[in-house]
Amino acid sequence: MELSSILQPSAVKVLASLTSKKRLFQELGEIAAATYGLDGSAAFAALQEREILGPTGVGHGVALPHARMHGLDQVVGCFIRVEKPFDFDAVDKQPVDLFFALFAPEDSGVEHLKALALVSRTLRDQTICTKLRSNGDAVTLHALLTDSLSNKAA
Repeated sequence: MELSSILQPSAVKVLASLTSKKRLFQELGEIAAATYGLDGSAAFAALQEREILGPTGVGHGVALPHARMHGLDQVVGCFIRVEKPFDFDAVDKQPVDLFFALFAPEDSGVEHLKALALVSRTLRDQTICTKLRSNGDAVTLHALLTDSLSNKAA
């Protein structure tokens, strides 16, 4: 599995600021609707439901919100970098600026977990995160994510 099979270029955005999880999930729902044809409201609701189970902020300014959704036949992703990090209840209590959301089919088991592990492994690489934070161009961010060495090793 490679990130290029999960993340379309149009699903990568840079935003000046967001102030809440709710607004982030709305943005992710809109991106998922525009890029993958998902129901944006359902994507928003699925992310919120999952977040209630426990925060998806994994630390070091990174969050991996994810949800299972009806009507999908494969795992898809959306990536947002915000220029001004905000509180996301991350495990290390630090504000978050890099968000990689995954949407998986309701009945996906191993594929969903493989995708989550791949994204997690990629965003644990501080070199990649530094490059993501220093670029404001969505095309460049997509290339950094999909061309990473850790991605190819997965």
